[in-house]
Amino acid sequence: MPDPAPVEFAGLAALRAAAGRELGPSGWFAVTQERVDDFARVTEDWQPIHCDPAVAAASLFGGTIAHGYLSVALLSRFARELYTITGTRTVVNYGLDRVRFPAPLRVGARVRARAQIGAAAERGALLDVPVTYTLEAEGEARPVLVAETRILVDAA
Repeated sequence: MPDPAPVEFAGLAALRAAAGRELGPSGWFAVTQERVDDFARVTEDWQPIHCDPAVAAASLFGGTIAHGYLSVALLSRFARELYTITGTRTVVNYGLDRVRFPAPLRVGARVRARAQIGAAAERGALLDVPVTYTLEAEGEARPVLVAETRILVDAA
């Protein structure tokens, strides 16, 4: 079954009206060792629990796990799959208010995202929109990421 199309929010009024709306889930996405190693190359974070299967196997995780910041970086990918914003000039990432990693994201797992749109607030000519993401790994009881993010939207 194909993944659902992203929800379209047409303009600032639609974003304001979306407060409390839940989106998703997205489709599943595989987290491979190759992707984790690519992330380590870019960030120069070669922590053995991420990149050395032998060391990681002896750790409390029993194998390699993805970097927490790789999980955060995947949110942009999932955002595009969950929603689009049209009728505006610019949409930018404004930051993170809170990020937690309740469970490890094990290499080889498939993950998907859900999002909840929060109550938008005016910030001058911009609209400040909180979006809370939950990333879940297939078969895990707890989420692997919960992140409270913010986007700024500039009217057209």
